[in-house]
Amino acid sequence: MFRLQLPTDPRWVNLASQDLQEILTDHAWCEQKAASSAISLMVQFPEYPELVEQMSALAQEEMQHFQRVFTLLQEKGLSLGRERKDAYVGALLEFQQRGNSAINRLRDKLLMAALIEARSCERFRLLSEQLADVELQAFYRELMESEAGHYTLFITLARDLTGREETDTRWREWLDYEAKILHHFSEGKGIHG
Repeated sequence: MFRLQLPTDPRWVNLASQDLQEILTDHAWCEQKAASSAISLMVQFPEYPELVEQMSALAQEEMQHFQRVFTLLQEKGLSLGRERKDAYVGALLEFQQRGNSAINRLRDKLLMAALIEARSCERFRLLSEQLADVELQAFYRELMESEAGHYTLFITLARDLTGREETDTRWREWLDYEAKILHHFSEGKGIHG
């Protein structure tokens, strides 16, 4: 569905499952950052009412996900911990077009968000299939489906706002770039490695 060029190393789940505090904390902050990114898109591109409407709803949903992860941490006797820098997202930011037209910058922001959602969805699927904790399996299965919907939302918005052919061409470039950088993130325990 996502056409990710390089699958996650199967050993990633083993690393992640050894430290639930780390994976849940990282996940919580990923949800907060997703909400912030949705708000940022509304602020940067208020001239697109459909984008504003969709991002407003998405920001609320992402904060609900943050709250659910935070609640899970508390129920398991774990603490939230400090926000971490996401090196994967940092590497993706380097590929974004700058100084180009506003519509092309918007397309890149939407495609980068789609890529993050696609990779998160893939990793949530692995967690839902391989974690020993049955409650966490169900939780990640549910969120996997949600992330797939977010991926679809971002791709659809990019196509609707900037054209299908141009969007699909740029999407292939994003997929190639992500495959090149992904091997640097295979040994981390976080959602994006």
